[in-house]
Amino acid sequence: QVQLVESGGGLVQAGGSLRLSCAASGRTFNSYNLGWFRQAPGKEREFVSTIAWSGGTTYYADSVKGRFTISRDNAKNTVYLEMNSPKPEDTAVYYCAADSRYYSSIYYLTQGQSYDYWGQGTQVTVSS
Repeated sequence: QVQLVESGGGLVQAGGSLRLSCAASGRTFNSYNLGWFRQAPGKEREFVSTIAWSGGTTYYADSVKGRFTISRDNAKNTVYLEMNSPKPEDTAVYYCAADSRYYSSIYYLTQGQSYDYWGQGTQVTVSS
């Protein structure tokens, strides 16, 4: 069982920067694949980024590639999402997610149904 708590959301100007954190409970954090998803008002939840349990494999949605960076600190049981040069269209509630299953392809980690555990979300608002 894993509990996830996001923090770091807030109001940021376009072109600025913001770092989201997601702290996890549990002693086997380093065996979990971790992901960030987001949901804007009136839109479906969408994939943002994922990092495999080893930390050696990361993947990003095209919309954030080159601007956002995902990382993890297994010693602190925390996953981060560094948001650089955010745009107003990045405004959403951001959720972190975790799953311990093995997947043969990173594709599966871009799918929300591949994750068993979710945080409560943190609001990010980007002003123009």
